[in-house]
Amino acid sequence: MADVTPGHVMAVLQPIWGEKRETARRVKQRISAICRWAVAQGHRTDDPAGAVVDVALPRNGVERRQMPALPYAEVADCIARVQASASSKLALEFLVLTAARSVEVRNATWDEMDVEGATWTVPAERMKANREHRVPLSSRALELLEEAAQLSDGSGLVFPGVRPGRPLSENTHAKLLRELGFDAVTHGFRSSFRDYAAEQTHTPHAVMEAALAHTIKNKAEAAYARSDLFERRRALMESWAGYLAG
Repeated sequence: MADVTPGHVMAVLQPIWGEKRETARRVKQRISAICRWAVAQGHRTDDPAGAVVDVALPRNGVERRQMPALPYAEVADCIARVQASASSKLALEFLVLTAARSVEVRNATWDEMDVEGATWTVPAERMKANREHRVPLSSRALELLEEAAQLSDGSGLVFPGVRPGRPLSENTHAKLLRELGFDAVTHGFRSSFRDYAAEQTHTPHAVMEAALAHTIKNKAEAAYARSDLFERRRALMESWAGYLAG
């Protein structure tokens, strides 16, 4: 017992800590219980499965990883299958076409939509950067709004959930994607869009970042970035919609 070190414990736990969290947690508890018994019996002076191992293991039992995203070449197939699957299809396709965040789409209201101007204006309080964001709507996105209008429950939400007056659940689209067999999350479609823009178009970096409503971290660069490059983004979003339509 005196020869057991925290390194030995880590060697046992690390291979299963990310994939079998509950099993690894129980294994750690058993090792710790035996070692604490050994301390009480005078066989050693510390618990090698205690605090020092807690600090070394990944927090919450899982390694932080990038959100799974589909390669942009597979997104069109995903959309085709989504279109034939469920009532939440409109919101998911709208999310993909606008490269918006899930919470922005799920809570979108009709008074934010300017159909004639083909523009969606997301208020600052619903944006991650706390800054109003204009989204150019492609012709396909406008078609989706026409379909959504026919399903309106009168609450003002563009994509209402199952309960009247309530938005779609944050798990609705994740569940839908799993059922369709796609290893992706809704936020990953922003990555798919970004990869498409970088690899299949000649869009400047600033336009791509503006389309994703990313904040410019360089203060000097941000001071000169006074335009939201809206018209250039409109061309990009129409290109993205055309690519998805095949």
